Amino acid sequence: MRGAWAEEAALRHLLGQGYRLLGRNRRTPFGEVDLLLEKEGVYVVVEVKQRASRAFGTPLEALTSRKVARLLQSARFLLGRDDLPVRLEAVLVHGTPGSYRLEHLVLEV
Repeated sequence: MRGAWAEEAALRHLLGQGYRLLGRNRRTPFGEVDLLLEKEGVYVVVEVKQRASRAFGTPLEALTSRKVARLLQSARFLLGRDDLPVRLEAVLVHGTPGSYRLEHLVLEV
C-alpha cells in the first residue's frame, strides 16, 4: 500500500491526541474509510491524504465536496444509525516518509 506510512503517521498523531481506534480501511458501498475512531463520545471518520509535492495538487485539493459527502454516508453505514454523533476530519500529510508535516482539520458538513 503506497500511502500506508502516511496513514500510520496520522494514526499515531490521533492516538496521541486521545482518540481511540475502532477500525481501519473499512470498505462500504460508498467508499473506504481510512480511520474510524472515537473521542469523547463522538465517532470520528478520518480521511488521510498525502502528497509528496504539489505537482498533482495539495492534499486539501483532493478532498472534494463529493468525497466529503461519501465519507458521511460511509460513517452512517458503518455505525448503522443516523442519530449517533459523527464528525468528519482529515489529516493532510505533506512530504515523504523521511520528511513530512501533518495538518489536522475538522471538516464542515
